[in-house]
Amino acid sequence: MSIRTILFDLDGTLIDTNELIIASFTHTIEQYTDRPYTRQEILDFIGPPLKESLAKINPEKVEEMVETYRKHNIENHNSFVKAYEGVVETIQTLKERGYKLGIVTTKMRNTVQMGLELTNLEGLFETVITLDDVNNAKPHPEPIVKALTNLDAQASEALMVGDNTHDIEAGQNAGTKTAGVAWTVKGRKVLDDLNPDYMLGNMRELLEITGG
Repeated sequence: MSIRTILFDLDGTLIDTNELIIASFTHTIEQYTDRPYTRQEILDFIGPPLKESLAKINPEKVEEMVETYRKHNIENHNSFVKAYEGVVETIQTLKERGYKLGIVTTKMRNTVQMGLELTNLEGLFETVITLDDVNNAKPHPEPIVKALTNLDAQASEALMVGDNTHDIEAGQNAGTKTAGVAWTVKGRKVLDDLNPDYMLGNMRELLEITGG
């Protein structure tokens, strides 16, 4: 069955927010812990909802840490964030070809909106499912099911594209095809181990997968 609907994670998939996220975690960790964390330790925090990651650092002060993190993240957002090479034109082309496009992210809506506006991706997606819209974050299938419902789309005709294990697992749990991105900051092997249907070296490869 052919693909008619494509859902994307945002951070690390469409837009490069990795260094911003790492800087915001580093800034927060410096204030709430008694030791520095390595880059590798911080990479493990990327993907899950923010509160879940911060709870592993200091469960007593999660709300304060969220405030510190978000303040840093928003203030520094525009100096760090950019779309990955090939992303904007690929999304524009898919939209012109009539594909149903959506975003499924574990971020809050306000920072999602900032990222889309900054990278000229705003207005290209028919639905944007954020952490504010669901009870269960990825890898639970709920966010994907909600996006598919909003798009009046079938899981069997959908592809979930992401840079994190949560993205691939959520797609598999919801019954969609899945595509990992080889530019994931965690290294592509982490995604290869989950056997996604596709592994993209550049977002433009989606144009070939969906029929050229």
